[in-house]
Amino acid sequence: MPEWRVKTIDESEIDTVLADDVEFEGELEFDTNVLIKGAFSGRITSSGDLFINERANVDAAIRARRITVRGSLSGELAALERVELFDTATVSGSIETPDLIVQSGCRFNGSCAMTEQQGDTAPAGNAGKRPQAGAEA
Repeated sequence: MPEWRVKTIDESEIDTVLADDVEFEGELEFDTNVLIKGAFSGRITSSGDLFINERANVDAAIRARRITVRGSLSGELAALERVELFDTATVSGSIETPDLIVQSGCRFNGSCAMTEQQGDTAPAGNAGKRPQAGAEA
């Protein structure tokens, strides 16, 4: 059974919250954790975590450390560590992540590419290959 990183979201621990009455269009860049409760359209780039609430509606190209989805999301997701799709999530688009958790009941339509964990140092051309016997390391 997978271990969920986030079971409930305590808003007091989130640095920035886009409230449910906020509709934002454009580019959002941040280094801390952000919770979207309203509507967002555009591009999100972050070295922090992104949380998308159950009633949120997001249409965006997203790159963040970890992405947790409980609402509606359409677009391209790229997570450096993990993507979590809860049972209330509706996601359409592409996902690129080293770790993906999809809870039963989630609706996901799109493609997924599993990437290497951030910090892996193996050259892309040698991923999964073992040295041959007698070869120098």
